[in-house]
Amino acid sequence: MLTDSTTTNGHTDSYAKTEIIKEIDGNSSAINEKEDKEWTPLSWRTKPIRQGVVYDDQEHLQRVLNKLQHLPPMVTPSEIHRLRSQLRQVALNKAFLLQGGDCAELFEYCSQEPIESKLKVLLQMSLVLVWGSRIPVIRIARMAGQYAKPRSSPTEKVEGKEIISFRGDNINGYDPSDRKPDPERLLRAYFHSAATLNYVRSIIGSGFADLYRLSDWSLHHVRSDRTRQEYQTIVDRLTDSLDFMRMIGADSPSSPLNSVDLFMSHEGLLLDYEQCLTRLLPDPETGEKKWYNVGSHFLWVGDRTRQLDEAHVEYFRGIQNPIGIKVGPSMESNELQKLLDIINPNKEIGKVTLITRYGADQVEKYLPGHIQAVKASGHIVVWACDPMHGNTRQSSSGVKTRHFNSIIEELSKVIRIHKNNDSQMNGVHFELTGEAVTECIGGSMQLADADLALNYKTFCDPRLNYEQSLDVAFLIAKYHEKERSGPSL
Repeated sequence: MLTDSTTTNGHTDSYAKTEIIKEIDGNSSAINEKEDKEWTPLSWRTKPIRQGVVYDDQEHLQRVLNKLQHLPPMVTPSEIHRLRSQLRQVALNKAFLLQGGDCAELFEYCSQEPIESKLKVLLQMSLVLVWGSRIPVIRIARMAGQYAKPRSSPTEKVEGKEIISFRGDNINGYDPSDRKPDPERLLRAYFHSAATLNYVRSIIGSGFADLYRLSDWSLHHVRSDRTRQEYQTIVDRLTDSLDFMRMIGADSPSSPLNSVDLFMSHEGLLLDYEQCLTRLLPDPETGEKKWYNVGSHFLWVGDRTRQLDEAHVEYFRGIQNPIGIKVGPSMESNELQKLLDIINPNKEIGKVTLITRYGADQVEKYLPGHIQAVKASGHIVVWACDPMHGNTRQSSSGVKTRHFNSIIEELSKVIRIHKNNDSQMNGVHFELTGEAVTECIGGSMQLADADLALNYKTFCDPRLNYEQSLDVAFLIAKYHEKERSGPSL
């Protein structure tokens, strides 16, 4: 059974409750020292929870959680601190964030071709962005753990019958006969995540980054001659630059041309799972023991689970990982300030990434106030634009889709709004795949509603395909190039 409304967790009685004492001054970000000491990976269980999962067999669940608690870390504190250091540079406008991947992974995506296709598009996008912005690009994949998805309703109708909603491979199956939440899927999520991450590390360390050297890029999908020529000009200039770097010997095995940092991320939705992968480990810089989520480098809290005095915020405030917060039209400005104070009481630069998701028709109404609220709070955050979630609509055939023009419109408005408010968009967050799917309409391929049926594969939200993802990167790069070389658009 799934719960969507606010409720207390069904398993709280099997754990000792931790008393959480919270004292937040209205004009201060200081949090009571006693509260910090009393935070544990279990303290979220004292709070109401949304998007929770209730398992019929509690003994089975406990066996699975006990197993998860003893499995080895997938990431290390050193990697987490390296990402935090890089995100600090992003927050200070010295680097740019590219975050992307599937809306929700399936276990079957843990395979060579899907993994390589996603890495390829992220690496190629990042190279285009580096060329356009002339600053480093930090790459974070929605990968190796992005299995769960929040749903607006705990049930749905399939062929006239009301059944439990599909909530992701780590909870239940997509087949209507497999909708009962199964604790074993938590273990399967761990092992599929570990296998994915292991393969990513292996190929990145073995020269896979060579794929972003442009040799196998094709622009045949671009139907507009003018647009194709603009893209080709960028590719040619990139190729010339890389050829020059090789000529002067800058393509050594340790060069950024051959090796890149690629970090993993997912939404921290299933707190039973996240709790088991939260470990007390030495800070690599100070040696002090701190709590790290070792299941991913970066986690985010969603728009549906970011309530100030509820379970997800309670969990997120205690871990050392960099944290993302989805920010949409329902976020009040004073609520955003309080949330930042809870998650990041020491106001560490770049600790929090605000992932804004309004919709092209709503962004001008809400983003300016949120920017001013963050400025007034004293927090220095990473501002990332998610132009996907607020622009979902139903196609004429009845499936969910997103229009490329709406995505670009929101991106353009976000850039201008930040400039007008003496701020800066520091990064982008996309749902994308490296495959030739037809889930979003528009782009240089000029996909129409009628084309969606050609290869519509998503089990959740529509994703940009390989070509549309590169379209976005080229457009952002062109904007940055014009900013560097001439007057603003």
